[in-house]
Amino acid sequence: MGKPSRILLQTTIQSAVEDWSIARFSMLASYLGQLRDRDGDPVFEVVARDRGPLDASDPVLSRLDESDFAAMWLFAVDVGDGLSGEECAAISRFRSKGGGLMVTRDHQDLGSSVCSLGGVGAAHHFHSKNLDPDESRHRIDDPFTTYISWPNYHSGANGDFQAIKIVDPIHPVLRDVASEGRVIGFLPSHPHEGAISAPADDPTARVIATGVSKVTGAGFNLAVVFEPSSDGGPALAQSTFHHFADYNWDTAAGAPSFVSEPPGEALSRSPEAQRDVRLYARNIALWLAGRSMDEPVRDPVLEALVQDVVLDEEKDESFPASDPPAAARRGG
Repeated sequence: MGKPSRILLQTTIQSAVEDWSIARFSMLASYLGQLRDRDGDPVFEVVARDRGPLDASDPVLSRLDESDFAAMWLFAVDVGDGLSGEECAAISRFRSKGGGLMVTRDHQDLGSSVCSLGGVGAAHHFHSKNLDPDESRHRIDDPFTTYISWPNYHSGANGDFQAIKIVDPIHPVLRDVASEGRVIGFLPSHPHEGAISAPADDPTARVIATGVSKVTGAGFNLAVVFEPSSDGGPALAQSTFHHFADYNWDTAAGAPSFVSEPPGEALSRSPEAQRDVRLYARNIALWLAGRSMDEPVRDPVLEALVQDVVLDEEKDESFPASDPPAAARRGG
């Protein structure tokens, strides 16, 4: 019987129906909470919450370094005021004491309050804060949602998925431990992802996965890891929180009314891509919590999706290669 690792899923805004508050990451919380060890006990204890009022120190964030959380997933969904200096300092101390930290944001200046975080904050580039050192990327990539400016890489519609390119050497969070030699190939897409890079002065940081804009063909970084060291625990910078949002995993979950782009449905039709999305989340959770990536984990969701992949492949083989239904399924 193993003790579950406590994980905090945290946003940088107060609870709000018409925003990206923590209720819109319920599928991630539920999925991680279902994982079991070889004895049938939970691998993770998941706590999911929004921040408290901005006019006071958040009671959890401001004392995170005193908590027993193994890792925090920080969804920076604010417009620049989501974290105070006191809270950033406590989060930085949390990581310096060995805690795992995932920090993700979105386009333009959304989530820019993370810039003050030690180490991983420097990986995030915004429109008006911590600009990307590669000035060629200071341009609009998504021309459709005209009120959003750079950085805004268009990897596809919400509800669709993107093929990712893995940067060697392959990082453990991108491996499929259940299938020898297989790596994660897909993540949810989003019309305007943010900009991240590996800070040049941090030898523990590197880009591990990249994507390509479906509008301009421009390449952009999807994930930057910070390996654990004497200076701090493992960390991950992710280009957009939409890789983990309910709406991007299943558009039927709905989105705030200000989301104007028409959704796609390719992810819902691809068990393989759905499997990769969840496998990536599982791997991140294990790695950030300092657990073995080879730890036997009972994962009922992935087990069901593996069976769906097998059935999907059998159906494809029953049609000629030129058959429209089979071709459509492969195109996803």
